[in-house]
Amino acid sequence: EALGQSIVVDNKPGAGGMIGLQAGAKAAPDGYTIHFSALTNQVISQALFKNPPADLRKDYAPVALVGTVPHLIVVNPGVPAKNLPELIAFIKSKKGDFNYASQGNGSLSHLESALFMQRIGATGTHIPYKGSSFALPDLIAGNTLMMFDSLTASLPHIQSGKLRPIAIASSERSPLLPNVPTLEQDGFKQFDVENLFAIYAPKGTSPAVVARLEREIRKILTNPDFKNKLANQGIQTQFANSEKLTEITIAEHAKWSKAVKAANIKID
Repeated sequence: EALGQSIVVDNKPGAGGMIGLQAGAKAAPDGYTIHFSALTNQVISQALFKNPPADLRKDYAPVALVGTVPHLIVVNPGVPAKNLPELIAFIKSKKGDFNYASQGNGSLSHLESALFMQRIGATGTHIPYKGSSFALPDLIAGNTLMMFDSLTASLPHIQSGKLRPIAIASSERSPLLPNVPTLEQDGFKQFDVENLFAIYAPKGTSPAVVARLEREIRKILTNPDFKNKLANQGIQTQFANSEKLTEITIAEHAKWSKAVKAANIKID
């Protein structure tokens, strides 16, 4: 409504977000195509892939940070573990004979799982999917044991009893799942993740267009009804302007590049 334009969402899943990142980077810099970025996912992919097709730092004009979505560990209710210590003990008892799911190679979900398995000394088989919508049915069916997934994707299945939440991988509990502790609260220190989302325009987009988009996004994110709708899906609105988003993007690249090296993960 604010822009007086129809908006079409063109989902481009796969390759840890690299397919969508490349598509947005190649778009005409006229303000009519913008990239809604899973920022944390895409900087991880940037560090993981040998020849990433695009780069948020070089191929885009940052517009605005819009929010964060917590990730959490979810398991099939058939898994006997009810909390994190029990899950770790159960995983170790499997002696590597188990599958765990992720949202795809190079995703935050993948890196969280790799770091988690590394920390607990387990070596299960990683099964990458093309996003949560493909991974969750197999998890629900018991074909995989566990997954780090976004709260927004898992919540309906948690509420229906098809999945069991174990712990939140962020610094605070979610008000939607107040009884689910963070990993740190369950004894797993230094494993909180801010899963950031932001909007970028292709490099070369007019500064006036970027400023207009930034201004309208700020207004939308302060709308109480809009904030409540997102909160009910587990999304916390968090605005930062174009200048601040530039700093955040650079800092996230540095942070997750170190994490990727620590996990010793490489993807061709």
